[in-house]
Amino acid sequence: MHSRDYEIAIVGAGPAGLTAALYAGRALKKTVLLEAGIPGGELLNTETIEDYPGFASITGPDLASKMTEHALSFGAEMVAARVTGIALEPDGRKRIEVEDGEPFFAGAVILTAGGQPRKLGIPGELDFAGRGVSYCAVCDGAFFKGEHLAVVGGGDAAMEEAAFLTRYASKVTLIHRRSEFRAQPVLVERARNNPKIEFLLDTVVEEITGDGQQVRSLRLRHPADGSADELEVGGVFIFIGFLPNSGLLQVHADHDSQGYYITDENMQTSVPGVFAAGDVRAQLTRQVTTAVGDATTAAMAATKLVEEPLAVPAPA
Repeated sequence: MHSRDYEIAIVGAGPAGLTAALYAGRALKKTVLLEAGIPGGELLNTETIEDYPGFASITGPDLASKMTEHALSFGAEMVAARVTGIALEPDGRKRIEVEDGEPFFAGAVILTAGGQPRKLGIPGELDFAGRGVSYCAVCDGAFFKGEHLAVVGGGDAAMEEAAFLTRYASKVTLIHRRSEFRAQPVLVERARNNPKIEFLLDTVVEEITGDGQQVRSLRLRHPADGSADELEVGGVFIFIGFLPNSGLLQVHADHDSQGYYITDENMQTSVPGVFAAGDVRAQLTRQVTTAVGDATTAAMAATKLVEEPLAVPAPA
C-alpha cells in the first residue's frame, strides 16, 4: 500500500471530522484526517460552550483541543493539507487532491468540511467576533440577558433567531436591507406579534463599533433618503446565510437548494463510498452534538464499507 493510500479519508477537522477520526481509528482502519488549518472548526470561534454534554461550561478552543487529542489517540493520522478536489478512480477508490503535494487515495471518504456563516464584510465584524458579534443565537443568546440586541437578516433564520433571543434580551431590533422579508409569512407574523421585537427595514449596517472589549453600537445607513444614524446595542446576531463547503466533489452528489449534501440513514451521499457529516449535511440544526452524532454513524458505516463492500447498501 502506497504511503498515501488509506482505507478511510476524512476531510475537515471540526467536531464531526474529529469524531469520525476517533471511531475510524478505534476500528483499526488506516485513517487520514485532512485539515488546512487548526483542528476545531467553528469551535475555535466560540467563546464559551454550555450545551455539550459532560461540560457545564468550556471554551470552544479547549473543547477543540480535548477532541483533537482524543481523536488522534486511536491511531488516525492528521495531515495539514488543503483539499482542492475529490474524484473517483476507475476501481472505485477516491482520489483526494491537495493544494501542495501528491494526492491521497482512500476506499471511503467522509466529508466533514463544514461551512461558515455568511459575513456582512463590514468594519468591526471580525474585530468583535466572540465579543458581541455572533452567528448563533442558540449558542450565545444566554450571554446577553437584559441586553438590547440587533439581528441582521430577512430570512427564516433571522426571524426564528430573533424570536429565540427575546428569551434573554430586553429588546431585539431586526434589521433588514430590503423593504420586505424573504422569510415565510407565518414567521414574519409571529415576529411582528412579539412585543420585544422591533423592525428597521430599508436599513444597512455599515459598521460595528464598541469600546475595545464589547459591541456597543451599530452605524446604520438608510439608502432611501441617504440618512445615517447609530443604534446602541449590546450585541449583534448576523443571519444572512450559511455557506456549506460542499464544492469539493468532482462528480455530482445530491444536495438541497442551499448546497447541503443529502444523505441516507448511514450518512452516505448519492455517491457510493462518500459520506457526509456535520454542517455540510442537510439537517434540522447545526450543533456540536448533531455533528458528533452524524460523524459516529458515518465512521461506522464507512468502516463496514471498506471491510465488506456489500454490507452498506448503495445509494438509491
